[in-house]
Amino acid sequence: MSSVKTVDRNRRNRHETRTITVFEATAAVAETEWEPHVAAIIQVERDVIVRQADTGFWKRSFETSIYLSNRPVAAKIAANAIRKHWGIENKSHYTRDVTFREDASRIRTNPGIFARLRSIAYNVLRCNQSETMPQDRFAAALGGLESVLAMVFSRER
Repeated sequence: MSSVKTVDRNRRNRHETRTITVFEATAAVAETEWEPHVAAIIQVERDVIVRQADTGFWKRSFETSIYLSNRPVAAKIAANAIRKHWGIENKSHYTRDVTFREDASRIRTNPGIFARLRSIAYNVLRCNQSETMPQDRFAAALGGLESVLAMVFSRER
């Protein structure tokens, strides 16, 4: 068992303390179908104090998350990996929701296909990004419009 504590002070009116504890999973998964797949159980306890804008008071919350690892891992490495994962998740989901308005989508037939198309578009725009995702999306739309107009005008002659 290994453990580490991390603290984020006053980030966006919140103070978060995380305690990451890694347990060896051998005994917990012995003689189950999980035995070959789980080597460590990672427990993350988050103690968060958030300032309420309307009252100015601080509100405390506490939550525990459990992660599984297929390899033995040190608590410090696990803490870093979990933080990086959520950074990627948040960046991707925020962009997909704000720029592509994915949450407002009314597509009900085969929504997975359109989600994959948005993922492809997101990856292409991210690789070619100049300044911001909305600007790149707008430029790509104009580029597509220019191509269509060029085809239309070339047929008319």
